[in-house]
Parts: sequence; C-alpha cells; structure tokens
Amino acid sequence: MDFQVPSINLVIIAPVIVVLGGAILAMVVDLFVDKDKKSWAAWVAIITLLVALVQTAGMWGFNGGTFTPEGGTPMVVVDNYATFLNITLILTGILAILISVGFLQRNGLDKPEYYMLLLFSLGGMMLMGMANDLILVFLALEVLSIPLYILSGFAWPRPESEEAAMKYFILGAFSSAIFVFGIALAYGATGTTSLPGIFAAIDVNEVLGLTAVAFLLVGFAFKVAAVPFHMWTPDVYEGAPTTVTAFMSVGAKVAGFAAMIRVFVTALDNLSDVWVGAIIILATLTLIVGNILAIAQTNIKRMLAYSSIAHAGFILIAVAASYNNPDGVSAALFYMFAYLFTNLGAFAVVIAVEHKQGEGVMLDDYKGLAARHPWLALAMAFMMLSLAGVPPTGGFSAKFYVFRAALESQLGWLAVLGVVMSVVSAFYYLRVVYLMYMYEGETEVVAKRALKLGLAVTVVATFVLGLFPGAWFDLASQATLTTFQTLAGG
Repeated sequence: MDFQVPSINLVIIAPVIVVLGGAILAMVVDLFVDKDKKSWAAWVAIITLLVALVQTAGMWGFNGGTFTPEGGTPMVVVDNYATFLNITLILTGILAILISVGFLQRNGLDKPEYYMLLLFSLGGMMLMGMANDLILVFLALEVLSIPLYILSGFAWPRPESEEAAMKYFILGAFSSAIFVFGIALAYGATGTTSLPGIFAAIDVNEVLGLTAVAFLLVGFAFKVAAVPFHMWTPDVYEGAPTTVTAFMSVGAKVAGFAAMIRVFVTALDNLSDVWVGAIIILATLTLIVGNILAIAQTNIKRMLAYSSIAHAGFILIAVAASYNNPDGVSAALFYMFAYLFTNLGAFAVVIAVEHKQGEGVMLDDYKGLAARHPWLALAMAFMMLSLAGVPPTGGFSAKFYVFRAALESQLGWLAVLGVVMSVVSAFYYLRVVYLMYMYEGETEVVAKRALKLGLAVTVVATFVLGLFPGAWFDLASQATLTTFQTLAGG
C-alpha cells in the first residue's frame, strides 16, 4: 500500500521543510556557482528564513494540529507554544547571519557550507519545540547538534577551534547517551514514547519512571549548560568562531528549554513533586556558579559564556515555577525572546572589535572604545545593562516576569537569590562599560553594513521590550495556554 501524507501534515511542518529545504538547495546550487562568488549563500539563507518566518507567523492561533505518520501516533504538534519558539529561533538565525557575513569574509571563513550547516541546525532546533514524542526529541537534538560540532571547528586549522569542536562533540555524545537511556526507561515504564501517552500512563510511585525523569533531566541540563553539567561550555564558546558562539549561545539554549518545558510540564506533570525540586537545585547552582566564575574572566567570550550559563539559571527559575503556574512558562518564553536580542547584540559588538580571529577578545581591548567609536560603545553599554537587568531594557522586563512567577509559586527565596545574583552580575557587565568609557585605548573596529543592521535591530528590540513588555508577554501567555490544554489535557 502506498504511503500517503495528508496535505494538512505538510502545512504543519512547512516552515521546517522550508528551512531544511533551503539548506539542501544551497548544497545543490553550490555545485554550479563559481567558487569566487561566496556571498550568494548568505542571501539564500536570509531569504529562506524570511519565508519560514512568514509561514510560522501565519500559524499563530492554529492550535492542536499534528503531523501523524500513517498508522502511527502524532509526532509533531503545532500550537502557539511551538509557533512562539520557532519565531524566536528564526529571528536568531536571521540576526546570526547578519552579524556573521563581515566576520567570515575578513577571516577567510566565508564558505557556503557555513550557512548550510546553520540552516540544518536551525531546522533541528525548530523541531525540538514541536516534538510530541521522545524519539523525535532525540532526532531533533541530533539534527541540531551535529552541524554545531562542525561549525565549532569551522576555523580549522586553528588549534582552539579544533579543540572546541572535539570538546563539544564529546560533551554532546555523552549527553545524548544519557538522554537516550532516559527515553528507554520512560518507554519501559509506560510502554510508549508519545508525550500524551506518557502523561496518561506514568506512575508516580514507579521507580523506573522516576529514574527516567532523572536521566531525561540530566540530558536536558547538558544541552542548556546548567551547572554542574556545563563542563566544557566556556571552552567551546572561547574556541569556536565568535559568530558560531553567538548563534549557539541563543539557539541551542532556546531549543533545549523548548523541549524541556514541553516534556516536563506536559508529559511528566504528574511527577512535578519530583522534578521541581531537582530543577530548583539546578537553578540555584547555575545562578551562583555562572555569576561568580564570570567575575574572574578576562576574555570577553568566556565572560559571556559564564553569563549565558547564569541566564540559564534565571530561565530554570521560571521552569520551576511552572508546575502550578502557567505564568512560569510565559516568563520562560518571554525571557528567551528578550535574551535573543540582548545576547546577539552584545556578540555583534564583540565581533566588530575582534577585527582578526583570536585578537581583540580580551576585556582590555575595550579600553577607549567610547572615544573612538561612540555609537558602538553606547550599543554595548546598553546590552550590558540589559543583561544585568537594568531598566528600561528587555533584560529587566524578562527578570521581572521570572521573579513574579516565582513569588506566585511560593518560591520567594529563589526570586531573592535571583535578585542577589543580578546584583553580582552587574559587576562584570559594568566592568566592560567602565573600560570603554574611563580608559584611553586604540581599539580597532571593523563593522560591515550587515553587522550594523543586525546590531541596530537588537538595540531597538531590546529597548521596545523594556518600554512595552506587556503586549509581548501577553503573546507568551497565549502560547502557554495551548501547551497546558492541548497536551496535558490528553
């Protein structure tokens, strides 16, 4: 019998098809394009993502649609939760490309393969939030990760880049093995890998199911770089090309949390008494370790790596609050959306200052930036203030909603810890501002038009999210409601 896919299924996964199809199209076109003409791949990637963005935005309000293989269970679900996250991820891809073009050209890394790999990874990221089955979560995780392993080593034969690729590969393989074992245990405990099926069959008293929760949580913790599973993350961030670091610092984190929230808040909702405590411990350790170690860094890429770890702690607070409060998920979604613009904006400045790969990445290289490049320094200062949570920035609004969700869920002490760690983080963020404005220096900067455009978008978005957060948080709240009702309801 011929296998037939209903047309509605193709509509459901159309944005993912476009993103992955764009990567495959670029591979084919590359066979016929003159090797001296390299910028075409960036244009193909941008156009691909703009088409996917329009398709994804058009799916807002289309809740409960599923992609179901013939004779199987629903593997992909489309609701406002998935749509919100996919918009976040596509915007991440577009901005990452804009800030990459000039850097790749001046460092001899402008190869079409870069954009192909970025699109493949982005396709896996989008599937993470749409997956309705643990098997698909794992497949999406691998589609996400394998291109990032290659991109981390894209600057070969630089030893730092090769080391980053190897460490990221070993870390990813280890975490994937743990995650797969968790899937096997979940199947053994429930007889299914479908998220609605697990929700219906999981036994709160069964040791096998509780063990599965532990392994799944560890697998996700590796992906979002939560302490103590952050391991080589700072080394990878430092050694990988800065444009790759910028992309993975947002994309991989958002995708990891997308799957974590859907799996734990829906399929494992009955075991919330178990996993909430574990996530609270992870959040506490991640906040403290990430912020304290960031203070000691003299390399700005390593500082932003530990900063990224610390921000995972804030999102974990929202996840912990989500067990009895839908606003916890809303806060997590809004935080990731705001973090997208703030972090990529900071990395855009880092890329401009790193005029040659591996040079210009020390904090001392930012001395005197304000005198020579005032607008660039102002943008960097604004991003540092947003990362620290100072109003009126998107970072402040994001932390406000996280702390409010924690207070509503009787996790007041965790909110207090978050406030204290925000104050600690202000030290190393404001140190960058201090160096830019209070010292003299001869900072060399190279900023192409594409990078300036990307930086301008991030600055405006961060400012708008700081002044008018309500409308965006309302969208995140609409995304949360479908998550609870559609899947957790059975």
